[in-house]
Amino acid sequence: MPSSHADTVRTRFAPSPTGSLHVGNARVAVLNWLFAKKHNGVFILRIEDTDVERNVPGAEAEMIEDLLWLGLEWQEGPGVEGPYGEGPVGPYRQSQRGPLYRDTAAKLLESGAAFRCYCTEEELEAKRRAALARGETPRYDGTCRHLTAAEAARYEREGRQPAIRFRVPESGTIEVHDVVRGTVRFDASTLGDFVILRSDGQPTYNFAVVVDDLAMRITHVIRGVGHLSNTPRQVLLYEALGATPPVFAHVPTVLGPDRQKLSKRHGARPLADYRREGYHPDAMVNYLSLLGWSSPSGEEFLTRERLINEISLERIGQSDVVFDPEKLRWLSQRHIERMPLPELVEAVSAYVDRERFPLGDDVLPAAVAAVRSHLSTFSEINEHLAPFVSPLDDAGRAARDAALADPEARSVVEAARRRLAELEPWEEGAVGEAVRALGRELGVAGRRLYEPLRLALIGRPHGPPLAATAFVLGRAVTLQRLDEALAARGASHPTPAPPTP
Repeated sequence: MPSSHADTVRTRFAPSPTGSLHVGNARVAVLNWLFAKKHNGVFILRIEDTDVERNVPGAEAEMIEDLLWLGLEWQEGPGVEGPYGEGPVGPYRQSQRGPLYRDTAAKLLESGAAFRCYCTEEELEAKRRAALARGETPRYDGTCRHLTAAEAARYEREGRQPAIRFRVPESGTIEVHDVVRGTVRFDASTLGDFVILRSDGQPTYNFAVVVDDLAMRITHVIRGVGHLSNTPRQVLLYEALGATPPVFAHVPTVLGPDRQKLSKRHGARPLADYRREGYHPDAMVNYLSLLGWSSPSGEEFLTRERLINEISLERIGQSDVVFDPEKLRWLSQRHIERMPLPELVEAVSAYVDRERFPLGDDVLPAAVAAVRSHLSTFSEINEHLAPFVSPLDDAGRAARDAALADPEARSVVEAARRRLAELEPWEEGAVGEAVRALGRELGVAGRRLYEPLRLALIGRPHGPPLAATAFVLGRAVTLQRLDEALAARGASHPTPAPPTP
């Protein structure tokens, strides 16, 4: 007997190219990928592109770019190159699998599990309106369920192209066993005989999904709870095909901050926006996994390795979850903080405005290291580089001048000017040691030592480490800004500023 089960865990993500990925459906991709990785299984990408009228040009390419950005590499599907091409059970686009759907529908016709329906769209719409007028839920009334051969032949002579409907039991209960929801029961009499193949030969969603999941040997179907209502029809199809359904796990709905459901049709922000803004991809995977699932430890900052080790369908809750942009930013900051510096420099380099910040490769790592704890996204690098190269604005100069009215603060800046003018070589570590030695000499430390110098250099009492700031500014600009600070306060012996390089 055929079965969707296999020794190897096989999961799939099956988006339709009708718009951009958003955090709701990307969360489903993440959970499927993590579960397959945990069990050394296979993660499949399948493109459900049969809704030709709603398909958006370029949407598939953007989805693939988003998934690759997240690091969710698939073992079978579009773009895979291997001994079987994209995979052993391809093609992986539904638009290319028409013969399989038609062959399977023919088998269901032959077994009596399906029948041809000659009702026109106009007739069906009239029946739908009549049911609504009676206060009933519209469903197919079985007009063609028991057609005689003569009646079918008459419709054929009229030129009617039949759809194919599945013959649903007229009574009984359909049980769906779900890891997240438990056992969910549906009344078969409420379903009605549903179309599996339209009159133009195109498969419907429920039919194509079952045929594909069965052919691709999918063992676990992890998807949004919105699909739970489709599941009884799919279970009936599995049974009619003599197959065991996969394990179902219907995960909770993701709501926006306004507690409205996130969806492509209702303004959900495209995942590509987060990619372009430079969120850390591991942070996005981390956060998406937490939308409904929780670690046994209760921790929220989790590496990819820990997510793979700890993921469990049994720990997914049933309640709707709210997308929190601030928590995503916090996680992105945490993941950026722990990046090796060379990787972080490479990541932010793509975002640095080279015209505004002409920092050489010799000083950019120091600048990045100095501000890394303030970065929630890679694209924020420019606003944090500004103090290194931008001249002090009016507010900065006013703050500097007010601080240097204090004699101790002024003496710190004067002493620093003398000591740094003699410093060789001009390196971050050497600058740091020179300032610490200055503090010991003057008997000042902490804010009393560093705030006057920061205000003189960048016009702010707080900011990146002072040594990194001076190193990135360079000797000439550092001494020039110290001179400007002292001159503004009328210091007794300001040293002439060197020319700006």
